[in-house]
Amino acid sequence: CLFFPVNQILLLLLLLTVCAILYNKVHQVPSALKNEAVDLESPEEMEEEIPVVICAAAGRMGATVAAISSIYSNTEANVLFYIVGLKTTIPHIRKWIENSKLKEIKFKVVEFNPMVLKGKIRQDASRPELLQPLNFVRFYLPLLTQKHEKVIYLDDDIIVQGDIQELYDTKLAPGHAAAFSDDCDLPSTHEMVRSVGMQNTYMGFLDYRKQAIRDLGISPSTCSFNPGVIVANMTEWKHQRITKQLEKWMQRNVEENLYSSTLGGGVATSPMLIVFHGKYSAINPMWHIRHLGWSPDTRYSEHFLQEAKLLHWNGRYKPWDYPSVHTDLWENWFIPDPSGKFKLTRPDS
Repeated sequence: CLFFPVNQILLLLLLLTVCAILYNKVHQVPSALKNEAVDLESPEEMEEEIPVVICAAAGRMGATVAAISSIYSNTEANVLFYIVGLKTTIPHIRKWIENSKLKEIKFKVVEFNPMVLKGKIRQDASRPELLQPLNFVRFYLPLLTQKHEKVIYLDDDIIVQGDIQELYDTKLAPGHAAAFSDDCDLPSTHEMVRSVGMQNTYMGFLDYRKQAIRDLGISPSTCSFNPGVIVANMTEWKHQRITKQLEKWMQRNVEENLYSSTLGGGVATSPMLIVFHGKYSAINPMWHIRHLGWSPDTRYSEHFLQEAKLLHWNGRYKPWDYPSVHTDLWENWFIPDPSGKFKLTRPDS
């Protein structure tokens, strides 16, 4: 008589198991819809898009390709590249990407209209390449990337060795529209700066003989910053009318010659130094190791460069030309031009 209730219990358990299996079969959600449901219910868990703005200039498109290649290869983040060019250069860069291993990237090609710069650039014969329209793209970030709250801008003569997500996560202080790298931030670069006679203060960029510059009340020994790598807050940028402020100083320079390329080696940096003085956050120094293009023979230690997250060949000596230094690090990411138009300049070529 002990077996009867035990058999009943076993039968009951069996029935419950069958019912559970049938219920799951009937109510099962296809796996493709499960993720969709989670995303709809938890938008905060959706992967954030990281917008990266980079220019594609004629004669330098190999730089753009190498930079994009290095970023894409070193991250799992959801990166959207805004590739900015002039009307004549856009077909070339698009074809290069679509016919190489970069065809998997997410990108938008944006045409920059140089007419926005009319009357705002003072002609300077000493280094005419610095007056190219795309050098000023960074002034117009909100017009190029309208839907994003936070944007990364990068010069084309860089490679990224770290995860771009880290740079994107740079914290901006309340009220700051951008983060830059201070030119005095890394002791290991100081020797390089001294050895090639580089300027890393406002005195090297602005003409303190001019009353308009002295009226700013900025000490000439104030450390400058490099706008080749920018993490920008678009809400603050628009709120503070940063683009209008930059344009104002460009126009004043046309009228009064307040800065020139013979000083700091560029006319795009000086208005930014004025507008952002005392109002910017700091980028981790290892996310902007620069001056690699300032001398054809002054080198950093290999160990130091291996630790770096981002390398910048600012200066005259570019890694796709000759002479230049640390070209092996840059060439790791270069993808040859399928059309054959862009070629590396090497001593044996």
